[in-house]
Amino acid sequence: MTTSTRGAARTPAVLVLEDGRVFRGRAYGAVGETFGEAVFSTGMTGYQETLTDPSYHRQVVVMTAPHVGNTGVNDEDMESRKIWVSGYVVRDPARVPSNWRSRRTLDEELDAQGVVGISGIDTRALTRHLRERGAMRVGIFSGEAVREDSALLARVQEAPQMKGANLSAEVATTEPYVVPAIGERKFTVAAVDLGIKGMTPHRMAERGIEVHVLPATATVEDVYAVNPDGVFFSNGPGDPATADHPVSVMQGVLERGTPLFGICFGNQILGRALGFGTFKLKYGHRGINQPVQDRTTGKVEVTAHNHGFAVDAPLDRVSETPFGRAEVSHVCLNDNVVEGLQLLDRPAFSVQYHPEAAAGPHDAAYLFDRFVSLMEGQRA
Repeated sequence: MTTSTRGAARTPAVLVLEDGRVFRGRAYGAVGETFGEAVFSTGMTGYQETLTDPSYHRQVVVMTAPHVGNTGVNDEDMESRKIWVSGYVVRDPARVPSNWRSRRTLDEELDAQGVVGISGIDTRALTRHLRERGAMRVGIFSGEAVREDSALLARVQEAPQMKGANLSAEVATTEPYVVPAIGERKFTVAAVDLGIKGMTPHRMAERGIEVHVLPATATVEDVYAVNPDGVFFSNGPGDPATADHPVSVMQGVLERGTPLFGICFGNQILGRALGFGTFKLKYGHRGINQPVQDRTTGKVEVTAHNHGFAVDAPLDRVSETPFGRAEVSHVCLNDNVVEGLQLLDRPAFSVQYHPEAAAGPHDAAYLFDRFVSLMEGQRA
């Protein structure tokens, strides 16, 4: 439930975690109530891209950077058709945005899209709490939605959990569409949309790839109907343990030996397709400053992340799978979480992060070139 109000900044708001901890602040964006999984993002910039990333569907994002909204909202940096976060938490929102591209304030955009938020709370304390206790369910309440803390806590504890949630079809396109190659068309790629960001097909288009974006419900026959040189599986929200259909489609692609590239959710799908398990991280990786090592080159990259689940694959050896040998190609230097997989006998690889860099550093842009190289090698 949300209601729009121009006086939201003066309206009291309450954030209630499922373990009973309460934070009090002021409404930011729409006034009402919302529920989701509380997660924190460590990026100091790129909030518009974060808000419109479909991977954040059903999550309440806590910004660790204290000052948010400085550059307002423009019409160019949207990564999808809408804001997907279910709630937004900031400490000190900008009173007046300052940027030549700004068209409206972040507060106004959140209000217009019905996103309930809260400001004026100690986001450092909230982040420390989540780092100690883990991501958990949360509710934000403002205006007439505010009740006794015990009643609000009961509402939060009734909300669905992220574990076991099957969400990709809720955020994916319902109809196929094409992103044309920029310049000469060199390759055709079928991209299975599990929650794709707009910059991802653009990065491929920059490399002469015509991208056919397909719904999450696409079948193997739909994928090969576009006569692809390669197949791409995108990022997306939810628990990969529920994604049986995309896993089946990916196994069909692997059987045919078509060059394959997956990112984020697509990495977890590849893990499952190869026979590995997945598990929920305590609080996940979110932000644009996560250190990852490419074990194939030894290079360390600073990368953009948004994932709460990971692949359970051995780091110390090559694994035998139904599709040949596989190994962990990338690893997070903070906690040794698997950040990439590659097959040694077929042209397929994936990473757990976002190489499209929207927002984020450009350290991982080479991965699109690696995908191109696989397609060139297959054609040769």
